[in-house]
Amino acid sequence: MKMLIAVDGSPASLDAAALAGKLINPAVDDVAIYFSPAELSRRMPWGPQLVEGATAALFAEACSRLPAGLRREPEAIVSIKPAAVGILESASGWKADLIVVGARGTGSLERLLLGSVSRAVVHGSHLPVLVARSAPAAGLKVLVCHHPASGPTLAGTLGRLHWPTGTTGQTLAVAESLLAAPLPPWLEQRVRDPQTAAIARAWETEHESEVAGITTKAREFVATLPAALQGGEPIVVEGNPGDRINARAKADGIDLVVVGRTPADTLSRWLLGSTSEAVLSSSPASVLLVPVEKSAV
Repeated sequence: MKMLIAVDGSPASLDAAALAGKLINPAVDDVAIYFSPAELSRRMPWGPQLVEGATAALFAEACSRLPAGLRREPEAIVSIKPAAVGILESASGWKADLIVVGARGTGSLERLLLGSVSRAVVHGSHLPVLVARSAPAAGLKVLVCHHPASGPTLAGTLGRLHWPTGTTGQTLAVAESLLAAPLPPWLEQRVRDPQTAAIARAWETEHESEVAGITTKAREFVATLPAALQGGEPIVVEGNPGDRINARAKADGIDLVVVGRTPADTLSRWLLGSTSEAVLSSSPASVLLVPVEKSAV
């Protein structure tokens, strides 16, 4: 695994380095630290020598958040381009497998400010992107979001990461279709004549069949995950995927949410939103977004 970690000196970016450090296998993984002296110069109107010293100190601080014994010293990648462009181009040129960036919060102002960097990286990247909100002191509580189309890709990415001692995992699958929900009250109240009763029975049968199918596929998916993430029985819930994922992450004190991301044009995202966008914007946890080919969905 080749992991590119973008830092800018903010506490959020150093938390991102610390979270990435938990997922690194020192024996096999390579790490690059990306930063922009031009960004430091803009934020700190000092002379070139002081900026150079601050850059070196930032690189050293980011490296201190990584595990000891890396097979190679972290590589410093410097770019004078705008942050998101520089990160994406550097990740491509270095042939990274994963990009790590920091997030400053979930409020509307923080999302607006971050849109120019982390969100641009997510939407512009063909690689998995880890958007880190914090770095737990020990272990990780991971929520893996299952969809049949994204299952193999997610399992492949997660299998290449190192999972620290104390990591626990849980898989969540969301039933989105109307018939995957229980009999709605408006129909239940009208079960009086034989025809309506037959519709209700068919609805309930379809509901049971669909939930059973989702559960079976989720169980099969769990078996393909690293042992640390397999957890117990997958959770199957109904409703809007983004809302249910975020609610579960908050209720269970999740540290990292893993979700697939399919390509979508700007108009579609604006009109309809997307699960990955909803999770990225509102999750209380760090989010690992794994791109999935649209043709596979």
